[in-house]
Amino acid sequence: MAKATEQKQNSQTVEVTKLDIRDVITTATTYGEDKRHGGRRNDVAMFVLRAMCMAVSAVAVSLMVTARETSMTTLYGFEFQLHAVWSLSDSLIYLVAVSSATVIYSLLQLILSGTRLMRKSPVIPTRTQAWFCFAADQILGYAMVSGGSAALGVTNMNRTGIRHMPLPNFCKSLGFFCDHLAISVVFALLAFLLLAASSILDVLHLSRN
Repeated sequence: MAKATEQKQNSQTVEVTKLDIRDVITTATTYGEDKRHGGRRNDVAMFVLRAMCMAVSAVAVSLMVTARETSMTTLYGFEFQLHAVWSLSDSLIYLVAVSSATVIYSLLQLILSGTRLMRKSPVIPTRTQAWFCFAADQILGYAMVSGGSAALGVTNMNRTGIRHMPLPNFCKSLGFFCDHLAISVVFALLAFLLLAASSILDVLHLSRN
């Protein structure tokens, strides 16, 4: 009788152990699937951000390099010809250079991301690449916001003139030029926001791996 009771207890223990192992396997499988699906969503979000950043930066460059206009203005009763070109300002040249670098960087990242998404592999496969992307996003982001701020100062000076000097509002005569500058700066700042969002995804990737 005692032997039969001991065998029954052993069989119950085995069954409980099997159930516990199944629970562990099920939990691990569910966690792995959730992590994989979450990583997949982040990869798609990264791809979209790269595409948007490339497009926005390209618009900023195209608007800036087409910012040129010739017009006439009157100062102290004399008529002068105004010839405005973006390449005459160091601040605008800097913004074009930074925006162009952002376009190239985003294009390369977009190609890599798209290729890995089609192969169903992680967009950022290693921590080393995640750190590289984070550093590049940070550097280009701060460069974009600094270039946009400098170009905004030039645009604002064209509209308001220089304090304590009787200079006219040049944008009344150079409306096309000033509008292109202003819109280009807006797109440059949008590119900064997209790079900042990409940095957040880089941090999420580093925290999960």
